[in-house]
Amino acid sequence: MMIESKILTGMILDENMELTIEELCRSCSVHNELIVALVEEGVLTPVNRDDSACLFSGTSVDIVIKASRLQRDLDLNLPGVALALDLMQEIERLRERLRVFDG
Repeated sequence: MMIESKILTGMILDENMELTIEELCRSCSVHNELIVALVEEGVLTPVNRDDSACLFSGTSVDIVIKASRLQRDLDLNLPGVALALDLMQEIERLRERLRVFDG
């Protein structure tokens, strides 16, 4: 029996990395209509507003994946997704404050 090995490759994404809308769509497996809608809803903010191409920070990948899952799994509309993401960020901020106090 032969064991097949697979090599996985990836990139480390941070706020300093910039992605085009096409790269963001490919990374998150979504259509660019979702990205445009998230920008219009204020969920995502491009790092530039250049006419040639919008660029997004690497942290946008996490936001888009969460937004996509919220839409798919909970059937939320975009305002609902925006609210849920805001609440999730607030919970994370509060948890971080608790960690600081707990020392």
